[in-house]
Amino acid sequence: MFIKQPIMRKVMLSLIPIGVLGIWLYGIRVLAVIAVSVLVSVAIEVLFEKKQGRKPSEAVFVTALLFALSMPPLVPLWIVAVGSAFAVFMAKEVFGGFGRNVFNPAISGRVFVYISFASVLGNAFIPGGNFGAALPAAGSGVDALSAATPLAIMRSGKALPFISLVSGIRNYVPGVGLQGSIAGGSIGESSIILIALAGVYLIATKTAQWRLMVSTLVGAFVLQGIFVLLNVPGTLPFQSLFAGSLWFVAVFMSTDPVSAPKKPLAQYVYGLIIGICIVLIRNFSAFPEGTSFAVLIGNTCASLLDKLFAVKQQTVRPVMP
Repeated sequence: MFIKQPIMRKVMLSLIPIGVLGIWLYGIRVLAVIAVSVLVSVAIEVLFEKKQGRKPSEAVFVTALLFALSMPPLVPLWIVAVGSAFAVFMAKEVFGGFGRNVFNPAISGRVFVYISFASVLGNAFIPGGNFGAALPAAGSGVDALSAATPLAIMRSGKALPFISLVSGIRNYVPGVGLQGSIAGGSIGESSIILIALAGVYLIATKTAQWRLMVSTLVGAFVLQGIFVLLNVPGTLPFQSLFAGSLWFVAVFMSTDPVSAPKKPLAQYVYGLIIGICIVLIRNFSAFPEGTSFAVLIGNTCASLLDKLFAVKQQTVRPVMP
């Protein structure tokens, strides 16, 4: 029924450990978020591809998983349905289906719901980093605290242990131990360790382009490092690079083979643009996170970058005797 795409299957495989950790951290409700996203996304794709006499692609499962993992743990399921429908229909099928979309579908769906339902999603995070406090469990009926993400905690001037940031266990207190299994933030951004391992797997299997991953991270690290060295007022600490969805975006979103440029030099510049925009939006805008907008900005530049950095083939003329 679906067009077989081994590359997409490898991406799905790399997302499994991240999804399993999300279920452990936030509860079984994460499965409902994933299920709704997959069902709606597949239904939309099958409907529109069938009307055009084509088979749906397995890439729709990747879009659905990435969108689900980009959501806060207590997101209302109706928002998941609306966002995933927008991602597949408006960001993919409207452009002609797989391989023709200009913008990353999962990111497009995420931006749409975050702008349209900002207050609802702002209250859908489980508070993290609140050491020793009683934390509400996912599905407990407790409305989550607004903007209780690691980045928001850092913006308030509080520090989070480095081991907590990279492992996903935000409530680990050095010398005390595990105080709870609540990470805070979106479902898929919790553990940098798992995301980095997924990146290594995708590069080793030639599933994703390493230039896109590395340049995205380099752009963010260099600019944030400059801000820290110059002690720019109001900017986040350097450890903010290990919080939020920067790594998730670098590994899974900037490497989208359709919306990213194809030329090697263009890929370097594309990643740098995304990484730099992430840091600028995080530090100087009203949004505590900047990854989604940064990816869309990069998508807008992708085709132009390919044209700018296209290698001109020179015709070699034979030497006449």
